[in-house]
Amino acid sequence: MQLKTHLQIDESLCGRVTALEEGYARVLLHTTRVMQADAQGLIHGGFLFGAADYAAMAAVNDPYVVLGAAQVRFLAPVRKGEAVTFEARVLEEKGKRRRVTVSGSVEGRQVFEGSFDAFVLERHVLD
Repeated sequence: MQLKTHLQIDESLCGRVTALEEGYARVLLHTTRVMQADAQGLIHGGFLFGAADYAAMAAVNDPYVVLGAAQVRFLAPVRKGEAVTFEARVLEEKGKRRRVTVSGSVEGRQVFEGSFDAFVLERHVLD
């Protein structure tokens, strides 16, 4: 299956799609110094959210998908240098809305979970 959305995303900040199926995507985020929030190497949650959002959009995989809402939980800290795997699954399709769950883990330790409401539009949101 070929990725149809978010084709110009910066993979160094949002991760790289490593698996893609109908209603499913996996994104791998390699964390770096640029993402750290303090001298101890704590990764800022915004980068984790960005990768999770990217995974959700890839799972929907429509050129005109946009995020409408999200409920997320950061379950454990992530340190610079750790690789985070995000798995996204489309659970429900209702009209234009898609409900997507995303789970993030580092070496089997869950660090993130979320529910994303995405919307598939008829044209680009900026048109």
